[in-house]
Amino acid sequence: MSAFTSHAADPRNTEQPGRAHYSGDAVASPSAVSWGAILAGAAGAAALALILLILGMGLGLSSVSPWSSQGASATTIGVATILWLTFTQLAASGMGGYLAGRLRTKWAAVPMDEVYFRDTAHGFLAWAVATLVTAALLTSAITSNVSGGGQAGASVAGGAAAAGAAATAASAATNDSASPGDGIGMGYFVDSLFRQDMTPSTGSAPAQAMGGEASVSGSTPEVARIFANDLRTGSLPPDDMRYVAHLVAQRTGIAQADAEKRVTDVFGKVQAKFKAAEASAREAADKARKASAYSALWLFVSLLGGAFVASLGATYGGRRRDL
Repeated sequence: MSAFTSHAADPRNTEQPGRAHYSGDAVASPSAVSWGAILAGAAGAAALALILLILGMGLGLSSVSPWSSQGASATTIGVATILWLTFTQLAASGMGGYLAGRLRTKWAAVPMDEVYFRDTAHGFLAWAVATLVTAALLTSAITSNVSGGGQAGASVAGGAAAAGAAATAASAATNDSASPGDGIGMGYFVDSLFRQDMTPSTGSAPAQAMGGEASVSGSTPEVARIFANDLRTGSLPPDDMRYVAHLVAQRTGIAQADAEKRVTDVFGKVQAKFKAAEASAREAADKARKASAYSALWLFVSLLGGAFVASLGATYGGRRRDL
């Protein structure tokens, strides 16, 4: 009896009819997981993802321009980034899954449904390993994105924008002259209080003419500190208004009533500018929060799609392997 006849008649032969038997590569392995194929697929997926990310970065930088009338808009760049990241994840995961399915060891005497399950599992494991490696390399960037979104949300919820603007104004007011880059330009408004009146209502000379320049040199930062404190409370108390008006009248030579009116008008302008800066800060924080939330959701969708494509690619690669 020939070797082929003996093999066919052997009742222990559980190989399915119609499937060719290749004794050279059919290994009855005790483990259903081929880690070599999984690691090879994960390495291929991670490398392709890196290459595509670098390409996307180059294309994105080439489309950005510092000139407002040139280059792509922020919305266009955001949509293009989402689409490119999704394409990168699907392409890299698909290739990694296909390699994991195509390179795994042929399973002998295994039912077809079990082969499909194992191939799907190999593709998923290859995707998981590649994702973990990529996350380990990009931990700092992911942490920065998540923390930025959390800080923006906390800023909107807790009103930190208002406190930050007030702190900026107070910090600028502590110096002898307010910084020109402070949040609301406190220095400009305080300086406008002490401008000489071109048509004074009284004939009194300004403080500089009376030799009082040394005594009023510190009035500017003092008034700035008063305004910064009153901005936090939301109103200008009468005592502060009269005191600041006294300093203004002493330095400019205008009447006390005119000085009080000037102080009230200037504080109203400061308060309006402060509220506008607060609203802008809240709007920027809300935009950052929404951008972080959308990025996280789209990243989840792309990763989920990558897991599916990797499993499907491994199934296809395994079928090609068993032909």
